[in-house]
Amino acid sequence: MKNILAIITLCIINLCSAQFSVSIKASNDFIANEAYLYKLNGSKDIIIDKGVKKNNSWIFNVKEKYEGLLKVHFPETNSSISFITENSDVNLTFDVKNGKVGTVDYLDDANKIFYGLQDQQKKKEQILPALYQIVTFYKSNSPFGKALNEEINNLNSSIQYTKEQHPFIDYYTENYKKYLSESAGAKTPTNQEIISFLNSSGYYLETSSLLRPILISFLSNSNKASIGEETDKLINTVNLETPRGQIILSELIDIFNVYGIKDLKDKYLTEAKALKCTINDRLAGTIKSNDNTSVGSLIPNIKFNSVINTKAKSLHDVKADKKILIFWASTCPHCEKEIGEMLTKYSELKSKNIEIVGFSLDSDKTAYTEKVKLLPWVNDTELKGWYSSYVDTYNIHATPTFYIVDSSNKILSTPDNFVEVLSFLGIK
Repeated sequence: MKNILAIITLCIINLCSAQFSVSIKASNDFIANEAYLYKLNGSKDIIIDKGVKKNNSWIFNVKEKYEGLLKVHFPETNSSISFITENSDVNLTFDVKNGKVGTVDYLDDANKIFYGLQDQQKKKEQILPALYQIVTFYKSNSPFGKALNEEINNLNSSIQYTKEQHPFIDYYTENYKKYLSESAGAKTPTNQEIISFLNSSGYYLETSSLLRPILISFLSNSNKASIGEETDKLINTVNLETPRGQIILSELIDIFNVYGIKDLKDKYLTEAKALKCTINDRLAGTIKSNDNTSVGSLIPNIKFNSVINTKAKSLHDVKADKKILIFWASTCPHCEKEIGEMLTKYSELKSKNIEIVGFSLDSDKTAYTEKVKLLPWVNDTELKGWYSSYVDTYNIHATPTFYIVDSSNKILSTPDNFVEVLSFLGIK
């Protein structure tokens, strides 16, 4: 009996213990205290743990099996570190540059190999072609000629690892080369090859960050006239009753949203809503965020964080016959152009009881403060960049994004730019 109880106790301990740990150490001058650990599902970060600094370190114990990309985000400095795990311990340190994460030193074997390969691949694509041209101007026995040839040989050499020991690294490396590499002579995969890969690829596709860029490559292979037909082929091949099919459908809806292909976004959103099977969280979130921000819907309310130019406590509290919402960032060149045009028309808009409400996706407080002091309208920010709550709540995929709402906060229009805003409002 004692042996049986001991075995049961051991099993319970094993079930409760971590699959692996993530250990991160910062230099002493890093001010962040909290950190959040995210796993990847397609192109979406999913939070799985929170850590608090102790002795300039954070330790996360991950209880579920996971192989793929991870990210730790420090909200107080709005900086992040990406790394991988093959369901094994992660160990890294970093220094600080301008208050944010600086150079990262990966200490565990998997990340040493992975980021060594990443660095080598980037140099092969961006630097190696230039080195081949430069080396012809130097004698091979000259000091600089020898250095050039040594670097060329280094970039052409292979970083050694075994597929059996590092299956995720092998998956990522081989499929990046096949479907996304820009190296000279790399063969462009056909859409049929991409469809076959997306349909049959294993578990790592969702955790590798490869899914969205491969889908964009797939769409780029199609001309404007055939993009719908090619997408139909993909949708008809993957099973929309499976998590893989639903993640691909969600990704496509988001991509069409980003690139302003409204007819296809609406088509596949309708197809998603018509599914009779159980819908996973990813697709359900895409449907909800689109429904929340469609014309005729009541735009979601949100409490202001550090608002200026109003005493209102939330978006719905701002009173006007109409409100123009703009989601922007000080680092966005397109926003700069739109905001310049908005400044010239703001007095006229106010005279018609039309208010502008801006939400900034900035993360740098200084850059935001310098810009926002020039803006006369209502504006708020969380200083969390693309981790801001606005992103999911208001279905934001690019800046600037505009909405026009009426006095009861019902969405009237979703214009692409300020010229379309003025046209909708009948202002020249």
